[in-house]
Amino acid sequence: MPTRPRTPPRLVAMLGYGGLLPFLALAALAWLDPARQARWAGALLDYGALILAFVGALHWALAMQADALAPRRRAQAYAWSVVPALVAWGALQLAPGPAALLLVAGFLLHLVADHALAARLPLPAWYLPLRGRLTAVASACLVALAWSGAG
Repeated sequence: MPTRPRTPPRLVAMLGYGGLLPFLALAALAWLDPARQARWAGALLDYGALILAFVGALHWALAMQADALAPRRRAQAYAWSVVPALVAWGALQLAPGPAALLLVAGFLLHLVADHALAARLPLPAWYLPLRGRLTAVASACLVALAWSGAG
């Protein structure tokens, strides 16, 4: 049986960690540029919502490809895949502080859903650790925004 790599392919790591740069930059700008804090906060929330919708779509793609999933589990994966986009849209209807916290809740719930799906599918060994790190940094940036009192 071949071993499964524990580190993501270089391109995957670059794209994943590179995707954190807007979170980090916009959170920092929201703290460091009070004159334009509302602009930076809005951009961070928009980006967070887009990324949350993107990670939800991963479950749709996995459900299409995973022959090992029972029909009920496949239906659950399809149904779950749209929930993060709905949470993201809902967050964008709120003031910045609550919006940021709702996005964090969405990212954390999606990580739980990733773990549940990984228990049923042979995902790469690097997938969950990478998702955990990306979720942690994105969530920390959003919590920092909520804590900043932006809005």
